[in-house]
Amino acid sequence: MSDFLSNAAAVDVPAPSATPPPALLNREQAILEFNRRVLAQAQREDVPLLERLRYVTIVSSNLDEFFEVRFADTLEAARAAPGDASRADLAEVASRAHALIDEQYAVFNDEVMPALARHGIEVINHEDRNEGQREWVAGFFEREVRPLLIPVGLDPAHPFPQVANKSLNFIVRLGGRDAFGRESQIAIVKVPRVLPRVIRLPANVCRPGQQGFVLLSSVIRAHLQDLFPGREVEFFSQFRVTRDSDLDVDEDDVTNLRQALRSGLTTRHFGQAIRLEVVSSCPEQLWRLLLEQFDLPDAALYRVNGPVNLVRLTQLIDQADDLVGGEWMRFPRYEPAWPEGRLPRHHTFFDTLRERDVLLHHPFESFEPVVEFLRQAVHDPEVLAIKQTVYRTGEKSVLMDLLIEAARRGKEVMVVVELKARFDEEANINWAERLEAVGAQVVYGIVGLKTHAKLLLITRRELTNRGVTHLRRYVHLSTGNYNPKTARLYTDIGYLTSDPGIASDADGVFQQIASLTRVKPPRHLLTAPFVLHRRLVKHIGQVAEAARAGRPARIVVKCNALTEPALIHALVDAGRAGAQIDLVVRGACMLPPGLVGQTENVRVRSVIGRFLEHSRILYFRWGDGDDEEALYLSSADWMGRNMFRRIELAWPVRDAKLRQRVLDECLVPYLYDGRDAWLLQSDGSYRAASGGASAQQALMARFNLGTNA
Repeated sequence: MSDFLSNAAAVDVPAPSATPPPALLNREQAILEFNRRVLAQAQREDVPLLERLRYVTIVSSNLDEFFEVRFADTLEAARAAPGDASRADLAEVASRAHALIDEQYAVFNDEVMPALARHGIEVINHEDRNEGQREWVAGFFEREVRPLLIPVGLDPAHPFPQVANKSLNFIVRLGGRDAFGRESQIAIVKVPRVLPRVIRLPANVCRPGQQGFVLLSSVIRAHLQDLFPGREVEFFSQFRVTRDSDLDVDEDDVTNLRQALRSGLTTRHFGQAIRLEVVSSCPEQLWRLLLEQFDLPDAALYRVNGPVNLVRLTQLIDQADDLVGGEWMRFPRYEPAWPEGRLPRHHTFFDTLRERDVLLHHPFESFEPVVEFLRQAVHDPEVLAIKQTVYRTGEKSVLMDLLIEAARRGKEVMVVVELKARFDEEANINWAERLEAVGAQVVYGIVGLKTHAKLLLITRRELTNRGVTHLRRYVHLSTGNYNPKTARLYTDIGYLTSDPGIASDADGVFQQIASLTRVKPPRHLLTAPFVLHRRLVKHIGQVAEAARAGRPARIVVKCNALTEPALIHALVDAGRAGAQIDLVVRGACMLPPGLVGQTENVRVRSVIGRFLEHSRILYFRWGDGDDEEALYLSSADWMGRNMFRRIELAWPVRDAKLRQRVLDECLVPYLYDGRDAWLLQSDGSYRAASGGASAQQALMARFNLGTNA
């Protein structure tokens, strides 16, 4: 075990404090601060330029979800109880969001795009296009764009059209009279989603070495006048509306959740408006008209210095060349390693797992072994049953295809498909229907609870040494989703085992989800919403008592968010008692560290690097003995929804070598990261760490060298 984890500093033993716990940090502020850390990646000169642009687009994507979900709740609260406190909360969140978005566009306009232009990668505005480029754009507009645009002039017979969530639109003020002699002034142009938002110009209209791009919004803007012959375009603006995107389905009042959700998907794009984005040059007359139309307060208006849909610039990243003038524009390609030493390809997984457990650290190690594990099960005639949970697997999935093939081969296949995985509902509904069509048993979890646990259980008929047939179960548990694409981008832990106790508990989880009956409480797995929260509070309490008794007392937690009040207060109490606590929290953290007399023994850091930190690891030590520590891997973040409103799992790592691997790879490097880490301050702000290596880069180098083969 690492000394850094096992040896707590000598501390005085304070008596339990009667001091009230500190005020928690604001959750919305914490989410916005996370996005400010992501934006800081776009300002790093050691990050390749196209990746810097990607971080700008990631911030846009994150903020879209923030407004669709978190800000939607804040705005709804202000509408429901329009008092001073509600208005103040709304104004505070909006003010911080405005400041972050202004900063984002400043980074985009003043740093990232000029740097790309110096390397010949340019987004060329209409005013800056040469004659050949203007001719090409005009032809593109006439061929590809104009036939799909239907301007709508507003009057009593032409009401304001339905504007879909996050769609690109134009509002136009016109001079003169229409074809019927009337002075209708306002028109709306909706831009179809099927049109590309970024178009690369052909090389023959660009200067040598130039990669020229035009934005669809710029193409339409340059030819708006062509859409209104005989009228004068006086003023115009792009605009984009963000809407509340939570699906409002009363699960207690529907007979078929899948059908209800599919119906809800058709109306999601037209939910309550939450945010209005216009360009900074938009005249007040137009943005006030839009605010009134969407029933939004002034605080919901965002006047941006650039395109209203920065997230669509991922299309530029996808089209641009990797190498410019000998300099890489993207991160060097990283090929995850297959752990040949632990999973030799000439052995079946079943042979290997009968001998030992196997831990996979993604994306440093390949996700392909997980796919191969399922593939071998599908094609093995001795495998009788396969059970799996599905949360986010994507529109295309080799794993889902394999489950379909297993059902076709006559195996018993049960799949728990979480239909309410936000923004993946449609893909999951489609997979559920395809699985049911071939005879798989599909259930949708538990009413009122999302199934967020990541679990695969395979039952195989085998012969014992005495030649007697028996059934043996093999399990894969994971901190991340069954998605090969995100497994290359997110850090996660996969765990393969044939341990009878864990396998029995895993089967009990599936039995309970399917049958809705009480089952024997699991002995090895910690499940939410039943025991996980209670066990975590207990472990934190054990550490606190050890600190008060002068014994080693240590907590290290790595997760994506820490917002659950009872867990936070337990951590504060343990820190007051003298326990040394390190928290690696990628996103929102509401625990303020470093407060004298309160949380000076608590340190919180966030690591923002090339990969999205996604693994959840929980370490507790409350004494010297081997039985006085616990190490868990988990699918759950430390949030109220994960502890009380989801089906979640945490499982112990008991094998000594695997425990050491988890500590050495998943905790220690992050505690010493001085390149990608940010240190949370007591006021909720973050300070960049300095003077060390990048944990992610060190792990990439380690696995490239085959250290853990």
